[in-house]
Amino acid sequence: MRDTAPNLGARAWQRMLSGRRLDLLDPSPLDIEIEDIAHGLARVARWNGQTDGEHAFSVAEHSLLVEAIAGELEPELDRRFRLAALIHDAPEYVIGDLISPFKAALSLDYRAFEARLLGAIHLRFGLPDELPADIAKLIKRADKVAAYYEATSLAGFAREEARRFFGQPRGLSPALVKRLSHLSPLPAAEGETRFLKRFNELSR
Repeated sequence: MRDTAPNLGARAWQRMLSGRRLDLLDPSPLDIEIEDIAHGLARVARWNGQTDGEHAFSVAEHSLLVEAIAGELEPELDRRFRLAALIHDAPEYVIGDLISPFKAALSLDYRAFEARLLGAIHLRFGLPDELPADIAKLIKRADKVAAYYEATSLAGFAREEARRFFGQPRGLSPALVKRLSHLSPLPAAEGETRFLKRFNELSR
């Protein structure tokens, strides 16, 4: 018997716990809530979960590190751009954290999709769709510093290997280096709470 059900097309939206429905192909800032972002990022594992510890090291925890590192590298960094550093990986609350080799295999189409979603998130929270080049470069540098310490503290990389992929971290205080050298993954609920707390501090 022939199926006569109407073809409604593939579903391109995701329902969030807030009740919002985010259209992935045409994301609207009106459908983005920070509580959904925090909840999702705290449950997305960095390094595909291949890290030491009882819990996964989440993108929410990584985001907090990147914001702290960016602030140390540029002490006069405007609060808005510290917020941009905190939410630099916010699209991953929807699309997950694809490791860099897989992103490269997917080509620029994936990166364009990710950039469009991040642009909508920026607009939702009062940031420019596209960050100034120097700020984008700073956040990328902080991201690599965080990746270096995550790799050596949690993901089993030797320091020489991590330096080859992420560069040698420089410009950090001894106190922050000590913190980054002894990372301990948090339970998801705690990572979510810390991310939201920092977001609210930066958004005042």
